[in-house]
Amino acid sequence: MSYDTEVLRRLLSAAAVRERAHEMLELGLTGQVEGWRVDLSKLSDAAELTAEVTRQAYPDLDIPFHARWRHFIAGEPRLPRDGKPAERARAAFDLVILSVLLDAGAGAGWRYRDGHVTFTRSEGLAVASQRMFEVGAFSAEAGSPLRADGGALADLKADTLAAGFQVDDANPLVGLDGRAALIRRLGTQVLARSDLFASQSEPRPGGLYDVLASRALGGKLPAAAILELLLEALGPIWQDRLVVDGVALGDCWRHPAIRRGDATDGLVPLHKLSQWLAYSLIEPLQEAGIEVVDIDGLTGLAEYRNGGLFVDAGVLQLTDPGDADRSHHVSDPLIVAWRAMTVALLDQMAPQVRDLLGVSEASFPLARMLEGGSWAAGRRIARQRRADGGPPFNIISDGTVF
Repeated sequence: MSYDTEVLRRLLSAAAVRERAHEMLELGLTGQVEGWRVDLSKLSDAAELTAEVTRQAYPDLDIPFHARWRHFIAGEPRLPRDGKPAERARAAFDLVILSVLLDAGAGAGWRYRDGHVTFTRSEGLAVASQRMFEVGAFSAEAGSPLRADGGALADLKADTLAAGFQVDDANPLVGLDGRAALIRRLGTQVLARSDLFASQSEPRPGGLYDVLASRALGGKLPAAAILELLLEALGPIWQDRLVVDGVALGDCWRHPAIRRGDATDGLVPLHKLSQWLAYSLIEPLQEAGIEVVDIDGLTGLAEYRNGGLFVDAGVLQLTDPGDADRSHHVSDPLIVAWRAMTVALLDQMAPQVRDLLGVSEASFPLARMLEGGSWAAGRRIARQRRADGGPPFNIISDGTVF
């Protein structure tokens, strides 16, 4: 492995996300991030709103981790009942990996109707993917619906996804074709990497469970190890992302404020969907008997609910207010800086929220604050600021980031 390859691969970690996010925030505090001002005096307002929302949602402060499981309905989604713990874990991995990869912003106009209940946004995407999984839409075996198979995923048509997500001209879903293409690339990768996806089963996303189980030492697995495997296993599925010296960097973008004297100069890793997925895999691992430790080895999530909280609370302020009315690509430095500073601000806000709630760091890791929490506070303040409750910017997305 060359030196450049080695330093680039270091970006495929939560530690790298945290390091460069805090660097971006420090630069922002001294006016060195173009387009942004930072007012840390407003952070207490964001913390108070987060604590208030948390108390309302979880009066006893018995808060689960921020994970895709919170968005599924009717109790736990159906999983194999009679299988061994490993088989249930593989099925849980199948479902949650697909659901998280399909979770980027749906757009304000999309709805999903499940019986007499209508869902929108992230909850709607979760329920739609849950229902497709439960009827075997991702399975290659007619008699075994509760699974996802590499071949079926590689052949997924946009029309199939549109039908499952109830998409039509009157109910458009942002990035539908991009989502279907992402799942097809997932299927292709599953088939190509039998060492990661088929060590103990037929090729399926859930095969990653077996790899993680083999890496647990003494029955314990650091949360950051989940992310590292996901970034290795899923890196090739991201289209039109940075690939430097043969290293696929995923949710990693360029910003001129971050300077290095090596191949990582100007690079800002964020890995939002992969970290969201890592959080969502903790519970299936624990249910299979693996203790996941060092949860705060992962970072907060660089997405528009957490990021919107800091913009709407006045912590992050545009130097040009007109930028709020313009459309931005996810690769634009303004958006890259916003997302990075969001990660760092979540770290800085967490102690304030813990103090307000009277809880310890050990009992209230970031995964609980996100769930309690900052994500819901971002949604609440967005509804107060904008009629559609959407993000503070119009972000041009292919359905795989926001």
